[in-house]
Amino acid sequence: MSLSGTAHERRIILEDGTMYTGFGFGSEEDKKLELVFNTSMVGYQEIISDPSYTDQAVVMTYPIIGNYGINDDDYETDNPSIGALIVRDYTDEPSNFRCSQTLSERMKKSDIAGVYGIDTRELTRRIRDYGSCKVMITGADTSAEEGAAILRDWTYRTDQVSRVSTPSIYTLPADNEELCHVVAIDCGIKKNILRCFTARGCKVSVVPYDTNAQTIESLKPAGVFISNGPGDPEDVKQTIDTIRRLHGKYPIFGICLGHQILALSYGAKTYKLKFGHRGGNHPVKTLENGRVDITSQNHSYAVDSDSLTGTGLIATHINLLDDTIEGIRHESDPAFGIQYHPESAPGPNDSHYLFSGFMEMMNGRKN
Repeated sequence: MSLSGTAHERRIILEDGTMYTGFGFGSEEDKKLELVFNTSMVGYQEIISDPSYTDQAVVMTYPIIGNYGINDDDYETDNPSIGALIVRDYTDEPSNFRCSQTLSERMKKSDIAGVYGIDTRELTRRIRDYGSCKVMITGADTSAEEGAAILRDWTYRTDQVSRVSTPSIYTLPADNEELCHVVAIDCGIKKNILRCFTARGCKVSVVPYDTNAQTIESLKPAGVFISNGPGDPEDVKQTIDTIRRLHGKYPIFGICLGHQILALSYGAKTYKLKFGHRGGNHPVKTLENGRVDITSQNHSYAVDSDSLTGTGLIATHINLLDDTIEGIRHESDPAFGIQYHPESAPGPNDSHYLFSGFMEMMNGRKN
């Protein structure tokens, strides 16, 4: 669908010189990004506002995007940092009673490039076959050869977490009676994670990613949470060091990037997946009881199962699609991590027990 007859040609150029031509929406700025895909059927507002997509171009496999517009309540962050959104059919005439603006209008405001009118299934298959890769979103004046040459000389940034983390400490009160005080290390935290804590009676002090252990201890938390976020977990050395210094002192819970950081702090290793996990339909098995949850995921890296030996960590969950680790816990310290997003709702409430388990861990420590 065109944007009121004003659609302009936009090109998607991969690092190997493959080019796709479609039409633009959102920002018209050229972008150099990492190309990934997401299999979710709904939730594009949450996707464009998830800090974990910083510097990435996301291909949506579901064809119709934009049909319910953008509302004022469902952002995961107020300052989206995703690089681009690539879709089959873009709808610029949304129909929803909560809609306050179109997707294209929000993307222009946040400098997010958009391309529609290409075969997104074919592009997704290419990512699955060859892996995530460098991509350039550009205008009709750039040839495939020029774009590929630019990408060959370009390297991925490594400072994503520092760009999306809060610059200073702030506190959110519990919704009702205050039961626990959680210090949340912000590596790119999603708003709904904070809602899950405050709804359960937690006061949450959100601190920057590079906050040291001494500062966290001075806040007198009942537990420490490590958030999701973008990029390679090995780049977040300050957070890894902080968590290492807090081992055994407080219950610790990590989600997504936080799960990987927790593993690294105990001496395990992480590695980059071929094309990552992004979508709302990933089956995850709990090893203790065989229960299978349908989960929401968004990550490029995973914990190496062979590296757990000698760390005190054991695997608690696995992904049934590829057997990668989806959860860990420490055998003696009150610490655990989960790779997927329990605050999301594909189940819809399958994974909320993880927040309840953290609450029990904190209350047990306090008592």
